[in-house]
Amino acid sequence: MKRPTIPDLAKAAGVSVSTVNRVLNQPVSVRSPTRERVLAAAEQIGFYGLGTIENAVKSTQTTHRLGVLLQKGSRAFYRNLGDAIAAVAESFNGHKIELTVEYLEDLAPEKVAKHIISMGERCEVLAIVAPQHPLVADSIDAVLDAGVPIVSLIGPLTAKGNISFVGLDNWKVGRTAAWAFDKMVREPGEIGVLVGSHRLRNQEMNESGFRSYFREHNANFSVLEPLPTYESAAVAREHVEKLLTDRPELCGLYISGGGVTGVIAALRAMPKRGDFVAVGYELFEDTRAALIDGTLSMIISHPMERFARETIATLLKAKSGGPDAGAHRVTFGFDIYTPESV
Repeated sequence: MKRPTIPDLAKAAGVSVSTVNRVLNQPVSVRSPTRERVLAAAEQIGFYGLGTIENAVKSTQTTHRLGVLLQKGSRAFYRNLGDAIAAVAESFNGHKIELTVEYLEDLAPEKVAKHIISMGERCEVLAIVAPQHPLVADSIDAVLDAGVPIVSLIGPLTAKGNISFVGLDNWKVGRTAAWAFDKMVREPGEIGVLVGSHRLRNQEMNESGFRSYFREHNANFSVLEPLPTYESAAVAREHVEKLLTDRPELCGLYISGGGVTGVIAALRAMPKRGDFVAVGYELFEDTRAALIDGTLSMIISHPMERFARETIATLLKAKSGGPDAGAHRVTFGFDIYTPESV
């Protein structure tokens, strides 16, 4: 088969041969849409100089320095999210992205605030997962005042300046979880609730939606006061073991926050009601195994690729608009998994 030539590429792209030569040798002299069209045609026909064209197009692109600050890298969910965002950034609609993803093991507000300011000094726009706290809000305002827009992921944040948001409708997440208990538990009773922290607003909204469903549809269920796990599997396990010891007739458990691996270990070890229902958050290796063996009844999860793509898109929009532009709010549907769907 004949190897495609420059005239072949020009024909495929609908441009002149001289335009293709300028893309190869003087890309800055060619309009961006035309450069992209030539690149797309080169990919389509298998042009031998594809790498040269890719480098030429990239050399004319503005570099976007994006930062993402996530919580504990020891947790599978955040590692998976960081990996997904990095994968999307590598090939996002022809943009040249320099991405920095960092993780916070110490979630003390002063540590979070210090890290936000540090990343704000190194990036042009920043996406963060953080607790709502005055120190965190002050650090956000300091970064915004320096001209760096901020996007909140998973849970919304408030400060004096505009903060964009990308994540689920957390109130609907809570109501969906409650609906599952209502339909699966044969005899209504008490339901335990675990949250990672009362300062993580997505989890507060989850709980609010959870309670509102029962007030509206089935008051025979009693939702206990939430127990904070501080995103720790060990703390979560202790809470669940004590709950099941003190309340053997507990009909279910809603895991709205971190520490689900500890919850799974406790549920496997402790006796429970025959119709006990446990609903958790985020699908990864451990929760998938717990669904399969019946330890968990349902998982509500972020669609990871969609979440990553919306994060990068919103960061680029926020950078384009600047810190004084209006906040962007992006929500999307969540995935639901049961023992029969994994």
